[in-house]
Amino acid sequence: MGVFKKLFGGGKKVSKETAETRGEHMPDLKIPVDEKFTIYFKKNGGKFIYCEDFSEVSEALKNIISENDWQNHLLYSLDPRLETKFSSENLKFTDNRQESDIFFTTCEHLVAHNGSILVCSNQIKEKKLDELPSNLIVFATTSQLVDSISEGLKIIKERYQKNIPNNITTLKHFQLTQENKDDFLSYGSASKNVYLLLLEDY
Repeated sequence: MGVFKKLFGGGKKVSKETAETRGEHMPDLKIPVDEKFTIYFKKNGGKFIYCEDFSEVSEALKNIISENDWQNHLLYSLDPRLETKFSSENLKFTDNRQESDIFFTTCEHLVAHNGSILVCSNQIKEKKLDELPSNLIVFATTSQLVDSISEGLKIIKERYQKNIPNNITTLKHFQLTQENKDDFLSYGSASKNVYLLLLEDY
């Protein structure tokens, strides 16, 4: 996962040449899934931090909260497992949307071909994307990377079998641009300020 670059100091460098010298409508390069995800996720306006272990995740989360002055904010979460995992981080959670402007969540998969984040009712219950706060912090692992949405859906079907979650959707547009304003596929979706904490688990 050497292509990942940390937001806050240090970290491994991403080759800017690959991402910046390609035309907008050029076909996909035959590049690794992790690098492809990096290119498209950043193009969508997402901000991510690659972490080699959980202590780096903890440090990165503290940096995000500090940089945005969110120290006294509650984190809106609909996943009790996430609250348990971060129980030692001195965070305050709420399941009341009206009490928070920051949504802290996991996801099902990270989709490389368009840099999107695949979520379902396990993460967002029955909420529509525009009902979620405008600020999102997503905790994911590198093993959740898939090449396409269809691959991600196939894994979900195999994993949950007879109890397939509903409300499956993708988070894709993280900054509102004229391009995604005019994209009919994003109709009804809301632009989000997205941070991705990506933990190496291979």
